[in-house]
Amino acid sequence: MTTPPNHPTRRLAVRLTDEVTGGVLLLVAAVAALVWANSPWSDAYHALAGTVIGPAALHLDLSLARWASDGLLAIFFFVVGVELKHELVAGSLRRPREAAVPVLAAVGGMVVPAAIFAAVVLAAGEPAALSGWAIPTATDIAFALAVLAVFGRGLPRALRVFLLTLAVVDDLLAIVVIAIAYTEHISGPMLAGALAAVGAFGALVRLRRTAWWLLLPVAAVAWAFMHASGVHATIAGVMLGFCVPAVAVHGEPGPRTHRYDDLLRPWSAGVALPVFAFFAAGVTLVGSGAAVGAQPVLYAVLLGLLAGKLIGVLGTTALVTRFTPLRLPDAIGLRDLLPVGLLTGIGFTVSLLIAELSFADDPHRGAAKAGVLAASLLAGGLGAFGLRWDARRAREADMNRDGVPDADTDVIG
Repeated sequence: MTTPPNHPTRRLAVRLTDEVTGGVLLLVAAVAALVWANSPWSDAYHALAGTVIGPAALHLDLSLARWASDGLLAIFFFVVGVELKHELVAGSLRRPREAAVPVLAAVGGMVVPAAIFAAVVLAAGEPAALSGWAIPTATDIAFALAVLAVFGRGLPRALRVFLLTLAVVDDLLAIVVIAIAYTEHISGPMLAGALAAVGAFGALVRLRRTAWWLLLPVAAVAWAFMHASGVHATIAGVMLGFCVPAVAVHGEPGPRTHRYDDLLRPWSAGVALPVFAFFAAGVTLVGSGAAVGAQPVLYAVLLGLLAGKLIGVLGTTALVTRFTPLRLPDAIGLRDLLPVGLLTGIGFTVSLLIAELSFADDPHRGAAKAGVLAASLLAGGLGAFGLRWDARRAREADMNRDGVPDADTDVIG
């Protein structure tokens, strides 16, 4: 039975899917973790994060922090998978020519930060820290879109589509990196079991009538097998999301990707991401601030996210639009990408996850997380300032310089 639109739970779900609300919840969770981890009661925070629960017989006796990063975050990655599937089949990535510029900008926005990270740690004589090269390559969709929604009022709506496309491709590439670069040992039988469960989920989700009580245990089995295989368990979430049909089936009024996105996005934005942020952002700096500040990893991540993302996104876009027939979407100019490039430096969720996967030792991990948090804060602030500066400037009739006056003049409101 469908929940009425005015039902309290439905209103709460709608509220949680709002980009601004999601960003605020993430920020509150991260600040709470930082305050607690640097208070006189920091031992209690770390004890809570390290509390182990789960059946040992199934090798699922994990700490609460691991449950947040491996378990709850799989919900977020399922939503990402559903969004990617829809964009590839029926959305902004469906037409390669229109998607080419943000896709290439996303690639440049990953290559340059990784190169800067590697250059900094090698110049500092820390080759062992190279395992964290992927930390500054990710963009946090939730935070970036939240800042754009608040401070981008009056700018072309096409700018949001550009940022969303760039961030979605960024997430896709980050998922590939996590699956390949941060998987050391793979159990063939367990991976086969995960793929079989994903296949079963794909068959069930395409039936005329599907029930959550049937899909949920199959998804849980896929996650458990993926966790046991050695591949990061969140990859199961992406694969399950890709199974959802992105076109209308069985005479339904809309694609099931929309339905499942609406169903799970409130859980992702309201529970999974804030809880993960709470356990991942708790870096203790009091008493160890000097040690963290002496780590080259901190500056490598900071420069990678702030300078690397901006140079990668702007530089790639400038080169592509200068030397190829490809152009930016209607109503967007290169100047609009200055604040967008800054917003892509908000790493947070995926960057914090990669920081945990990159380093087993606390000094490097703490420095990497501190770099992610500092860079995300600075990128968000500078991006917000850049958006307001851009919105106040007069716009030309042909912002993307394709020789045709801009027709898509809808603005973010």
